[in-house]
Amino acid sequence: MIICRTPFRISLFGGGTDFPDWYKKNNGMVITGSINKYCYINVRYLPSVFKFNFRLRYHDTEQVKNINKIKHAPYKEILKYFEYQKDHIEIIHSADLPSLSGLGGSSSSTVCAIHAVSAMRDQLLNKKKIAKLALFIEQKKLKESVGSQDQITAAFGGFNLIEFKTSQDFSVQNIIGQKKIDILNKSSILLYTGIRRLSEKIEKNKIDNINNGKIENYLHAINDITKEALGEFTKKEMNLKKIGKLMSLYWEEKKKLTKGVTNKYVDKICNIANKNGAYGYKLLGSGGGGFVYILCSPKNKTKIEKKLSKYKIVNFAFENSGSTIIYNQTLK
Repeated sequence: MIICRTPFRISLFGGGTDFPDWYKKNNGMVITGSINKYCYINVRYLPSVFKFNFRLRYHDTEQVKNINKIKHAPYKEILKYFEYQKDHIEIIHSADLPSLSGLGGSSSSTVCAIHAVSAMRDQLLNKKKIAKLALFIEQKKLKESVGSQDQITAAFGGFNLIEFKTSQDFSVQNIIGQKKIDILNKSSILLYTGIRRLSEKIEKNKIDNINNGKIENYLHAINDITKEALGEFTKKEMNLKKIGKLMSLYWEEKKKLTKGVTNKYVDKICNIANKNGAYGYKLLGSGGGGFVYILCSPKNKTKIEKKLSKYKIVNFAFENSGSTIIYNQTLK
């Protein structure tokens, strides 16, 4: 059996510039951090006595004999890629937080499955190879309307600047040390709206708007804000007020990328945070629901949490591990 653990992420700046349709012509950059909330994939060989060859357990359960009958598209493509067509395999997925909530859970699941399934073949892929394979499966094989930051953050872990190049390559740079991470952890609130959403339509609309030139100015503005935020993060002393102000500016630009990014429910949460002294805030992920991230003074954190106590607040911390095999016993 192989057990792999892969983190979710909080994307702070630059979302939208990580779509290949954008950065293949303009470059792009995001600032994002993995957190200590994870998805887990257990993979093991099954005895041949079962009537099926593949058993998958996620929010559904599948038991099929032919690999082409698997409904979970990413897992099917991963098993095909590593040539498991004739094996008897079980894949079990579990997670610390709800799916469809803006924390990059879908891509974390893809990365986690790639890491676990490849380990069953004794193939030690490095972080970049895992991220690139996840991008290939989601964007090329499955033609999903997704950006490129989630797969990379899940594989690498850490609080990073990810730069996307017109060559379709990317670089990952850890930009802050543990002292600043500790400050951020004490200054952060992660709030669950309770709204799960399907991001495919929202993301497809953004991509369409990129290709027809409707949001070029907004994405250039987002890129400029991200560069300014990078400067603040990398100063000797972080100025959380400036970072928060930039985050709120970014959120205003992000809402312009397509309809459905925000709604009255999300706006109400952001307004409460703002009125009670938050430095900045934004909805995570593509939009429509999921989690809201709030940056504030550590001294003001308890007050803001009390004002938002009707919502579900999740304790978390930024982490640095990335996707990790935490158990390996491959007996066939």
